[in-house]
This record gives sequence, structure tokens and C-alpha cells, in this order.
Amino acid sequence: MNFVVALFRTVARCPLVLLHGAGWCVGWITFLSSPRYRRRLLANARQAGYGWRVARSAVGEAGKMALEIPRLWLGAPVPLRWDGAELIEAAQASGQGVLFMTPHMGCFEVTAQAYAERFGSQRPMTVLFRPARQPWLRELMAQSRQRPGLLTAPTSLAGVKQLIKALKAGDTVGLLPDQVPPAGQGVWAPFFGREAYTMTLSARLVHSGQARLLFAWGERLPWGQGYVVRVRGLENLLDGALEDDPGLAAAQINRAMERLVAEQPAQYLWSYNRYKAPA
Repeated sequence: MNFVVALFRTVARCPLVLLHGAGWCVGWITFLSSPRYRRRLLANARQAGYGWRVARSAVGEAGKMALEIPRLWLGAPVPLRWDGAELIEAAQASGQGVLFMTPHMGCFEVTAQAYAERFGSQRPMTVLFRPARQPWLRELMAQSRQRPGLLTAPTSLAGVKQLIKALKAGDTVGLLPDQVPPAGQGVWAPFFGREAYTMTLSARLVHSGQARLLFAWGERLPWGQGYVVRVRGLENLLDGALEDDPGLAAAQINRAMERLVAEQPAQYLWSYNRYKAPA
């Protein structure tokens, strides 16, 4: 596995434009060689009302996402700018904690890094993540994600308690709202017209920690130009406040994500098995 780590470090030195070009090729090789992957990507995009034009762009974007990871974890900083940072500033000025909801869209890895760089010295972000099964990858992820202003919490009861504590202290928490939770930790709610098992944790955190709910995603710019971290408030995506009932709130969050995806549907990870039954 030392070879794989060394390969990661070598790839991390490459220019972003080269990684994205190679990633586009990897995306298409995967799409053409894996019938299962191909069927899921096309079916999920079609379920959401998007045709071949969006799907074919999504193939290349998924490959770019895979090859940019070493650069983001181990390489030099990437160019980035913000759209909506004032929403974070306003929440922090009021003393509220911030719940950062980042779906599988664009470069979701860069959003936490960008937050840590700009805001982490005052209000650190704690990110909930599921450790990799392979020991070498788990260690590499832990090393790359532990950085100033950025903390991690495991997907366990202890991790949830860590998130609640951070929000009550006025800090920031990051979640993937479209990640399928384990059985008993979600509800079935519509997502693009089909029932998807959806976490209730996000709504519980908002109500327990008095947090401001914000959606964020990292738009991948063409030709390796970098990223734009786009931040949206719930009020920008929905009418009304988040419901107290977890089931209704989960449906609201899914509707908000649908509108977020509409901003750049080609950068949503349509190959993700969003409609699977929970483990």
C-alpha cells in the first residue's frame, strides 16, 4: 500500500488542469466499461428530468472529482473564490452555529477546506464523515482532513454528540445531506419524485443547537481554473422555515437540494446510489 500512497503524493503535484483532463478520460472509461455504473448514472439523471446532454457532462465531471482528490488532500492550495460568504458572516455575527449542508455536487471536498482557510481560525468546522474500510486509506484521509480550523467526527453516537456540542458553542458543522444513513436514522422522503431514505440528523441538529442552516457546494470551473464555493440559505431555496417534524423537514431538505442541483446539474454525482435501501 506504500506504492498507492506514493502514487497519491505524485499525482498531488500535478497541475489541476492536467488532473481534470485525465479525470475526464477516467470518467468515460468507467462509464463505458461498467454497465452497472452506466445504468445507475443514466437512470438517476433521467429520474430527475435530465437527459443525455446533462448525463454525458456528468460522466466527465465524476472522473474529474476522482482525480482531483490527491491534489486537494496533499497538494498545493487550489484557486478558489466565494459566492455567498456574507451568509456565514451574518450567522457568526449573531452568535449562531452554522450547519453546512454540502450534497454530492461539484467538489464537496473543497468546501470544508475553503471554510477552514477563511473562517476556521475564529469558528472551526467539524465534519461528519465515514472512515474508509481500508486501513491505509483511512490513515491517509485522517492526515489530510485534519488541518487548522477543520475537525472530524465519526458517524457514531459520540460523533453526533460532538456535532451538537460544536453548534451550541456557535461553531460550524458540515454534513452530506444526501448520504444514505443507516436504518433507523432516517425517513423515506421524495427526492426528484422517487422515495429516498433521507437522514433526519440535519433537522435534529438545527433544532437542538439553534443553528443557521446553509447549503454549500464547490463549483468546479473549466480548464483547471479552480472552484467557486457557493453558499445558499434555506430561504433562497424554499419558502418557510424548517419544520419541527423530522419527516417533513427531510422532505424540505430534499426539495432544497433539488433546486440547488438545478444550478449546475452536470456536476451532481448521479452515479451515487441515492435510492438504495439503508444498511
